[in-house]
Amino acid sequence: MKIQLDQVGQQNAVRAYAPGRITINEDTYTASLIITPERIIPDWPPRAFGDITEDDIAAITALEPEVVLLGTGDRLRFPAPALTRPLIEAGVGFEVMDTWAACRTYNVLMSEGRRVAAALLIEVGV
Repeated sequence: MKIQLDQVGQQNAVRAYAPGRITINEDTYTASLIITPERIIPDWPPRAFGDITEDDIAAITALEPEVVLLGTGDRLRFPAPALTRPLIEAGVGFEVMDTWAACRTYNVLMSEGRRVAAALLIEVGV
């Protein structure tokens, strides 16, 4: 499904989402990733929801966002509280949603100038 945005300048924007792939700017990604307005970190390690570790969440925290969106694949699932401890300890806002909703929400927050990071799980063959 295409996501239409008004002008966002040189910031990274999600342009389309479909199961198994996300288009950011003009590039399509088929593996889990982290996106911020300034950076794309391809190949974020988790390949399935159950693969997410504290280290994976700590990698997002290290980017120093004010809010983190966790896209959990094709459906909403909540991680164990121990996994989100690095975010809580850093005082970072944290929202969990399916990946499609996380893509839309990321674009809104990014367009508002927020320091947002979205960790988007792309599950293939799960």
